[in-house]
Amino acid sequence: MQGFFVTGTDTDVGKTVVSAWLVARLGACYWKPVQAGNHPETDSEIVRRLTEVSADRILPEAYVLPEPIAPHEAARRAGIAIDLAKLVPPACDRPLVVEGAGGLMVPLNESAFVIDLARELELPVVLVTRSTLGTINHTLLSLEAIGRRGLPLAGVVVNGPETPHNRAAIERYGQVEIIAEIPWLDQVTPSALRAIEPELDLAKLARTGA
Repeated sequence: MQGFFVTGTDTDVGKTVVSAWLVARLGACYWKPVQAGNHPETDSEIVRRLTEVSADRILPEAYVLPEPIAPHEAARRAGIAIDLAKLVPPACDRPLVVEGAGGLMVPLNESAFVIDLARELELPVVLVTRSTLGTINHTLLSLEAIGRRGLPLAGVVVNGPETPHNRAAIERYGQVEIIAEIPWLDQVTPSALRAIEPELDLAKLARTGA
């Protein structure tokens, strides 16, 4: 399987925007295994709107939970438990972009975290991080967790206003390559996303074990 597992250093760092960008760039399918919060839009609906792809390239979620909170708690309040055995990607004859929920150490159930799902899927990880204050600490901690579990890392996407010194620190101390910088966009549109050029070869990075 080729593609990426998109995760973030925190919530609201731009994982869905980056996922849409990757889907558009790679001609990929998109899958959000666990969706916590479904109003006013799910992440799948946002990705389809931003990429303008056909409905068959947006794969159905395994779990859609009403409340926009951590998945383990959203599931508990819905009276269910998330079963990792059910988090199997639907069939797709294209590269697959999988978007996690929150950050890597967000619990999915009593014993598993998002990072455990990433390990099961064996896709190269794309770590999305803010460009602004606090990003160095959050990014380096996330990279350490990825490294300790031996996950394949494709690289980092920096999201937000251009902040060269933070980018340089992430590259230096994290010993990681930057896949792209997505600038602050007053309005996120399909054309605005298409205009963002990657700094690395996405097709090569998308191969398992990259």
